Amino acid sequence: MAGGLLLGGCMVGPDYQRPALDMPSSYREPAPIDDTFANLPWWGLFADPALDALIEEALANNRDLGVALARIEEAAAILSVVRANQFPFFDIQAGAGRTSTSEDVLGGGVTDNSFSLGGVASFEVDLWGKLRRATEAARADLLSTEAAARNVTISLIASVAISYFQLLDLENRHGIAVRTLASREDSLGIIRERYGKGTVPELDVNQAEIEAADAQASVAALERAVRETENALSVLVGSRPRVIARGSPLAAQRVPVEVPAGLPLSLLERRPDILAAEQQLAAETARIGIARAQRLPSLSLTGSFGYASRDLSDLVDSGNESWNLLANLFAPIFNAGQLRAVEETQRQRAEQARLGYEQAVLNGLRDVDDSLTRVRTSRNEHLARQRQLAAARNAARLSRARYDGGLVSYLEVLDSERSLFQAELLESQTRQQQLSAVVGLYRALGGGWLADAPGGDGPAHKR
Repeated sequence: MAGGLLLGGCMVGPDYQRPALDMPSSYREPAPIDDTFANLPWWGLFADPALDALIEEALANNRDLGVALARIEEAAAILSVVRANQFPFFDIQAGAGRTSTSEDVLGGGVTDNSFSLGGVASFEVDLWGKLRRATEAARADLLSTEAAARNVTISLIASVAISYFQLLDLENRHGIAVRTLASREDSLGIIRERYGKGTVPELDVNQAEIEAADAQASVAALERAVRETENALSVLVGSRPRVIARGSPLAAQRVPVEVPAGLPLSLLERRPDILAAEQQLAAETARIGIARAQRLPSLSLTGSFGYASRDLSDLVDSGNESWNLLANLFAPIFNAGQLRAVEETQRQRAEQARLGYEQAVLNGLRDVDDSLTRVRTSRNEHLARQRQLAAARNAARLSRARYDGGLVSYLEVLDSERSLFQAELLESQTRQQQLSAVVGLYRALGGGWLADAPGGDGPAHKR
């Protein structure tokens, strides 16, 4: 029993328990249930090798991810440092010296040699679990840091995928604007010829010039947006601004028919920001025990054993041994009020961490439900834009035929062609939004990250 007291003792302070949470049985937005699907490397579902290559490059080179992984190594080293305090320290020390005193002082003028060799051991008895609580807190800090790095990883992959789809959309819309500009310039040439023959008024020429200039401005704006998106994506993957290789065009990108969401309770084990918040709460809870133990007596043991001699040759003779053993008991008295305040401070920090954890859970539930809604509504919106585009194309064809037949004014043609241009742009944009909504759902679920992801560049590999 005495040995157990010396090695461990009791542990003061509360043990961590996950707070009781009011978790729903399902999300508001209906969705299939399949936990395993949410843990797939979801970017592979789009079957785009160019996207896969960009994600591999980002995982290998992104600076923010590199910082997050370095923080894991830092937290692991801190854990080793803190844990070492639970065990005895042993140091070896050796010395050699030569001294001479003045002949006028105490019969001086004698030169002496001195040699010493010894070891010193020290150990703090963890009577109240202060050192074990410190290790517990450091381990929770490490787990929180690992979860934070996983959150950076998931966010990075999602950002690369969304930026890639935005690039495809902008490139597609740029192509639409270029084709529209060419068509409007052709129409402008025809209108000018007709105006020269006196068959159409000058107003038709002005209207055609307005529409051609509008398309030209759209080409310039979309060209700028393509370049800026390429540059942003280049930085995400950790390279200088460059031309980004494209894979399948936007219209050919695959969209999963159904996206299972899993159960709300699975978010607590899978979503890294929630895991990080919970480990922060566990660390702050353990530190309550540290603060409590500092108010109680502490016991430390120190021992030394060694040899001292004037001659090196007989340094380790039995007659030259020296040793000591000390026990030091320390108990705070006059600063007890201050230490109580330190403990109360730590309890309030733990309370803040608890509220932060509960808020992270609420944010996660909201994020998933919003993402499920976004997936469903973006699909419906894109279908509606496809129907709108088909109708706009037919209306533009009919209006042009009616104008060429002299049945309507050029204003009707301009109106229908303007509607067609906008319908083409919106169809492309909603297609991108549909793809991005799927990416956003996987990010919200906290899934989609495996250690054997493309390139094998997950946190487990980098460590």
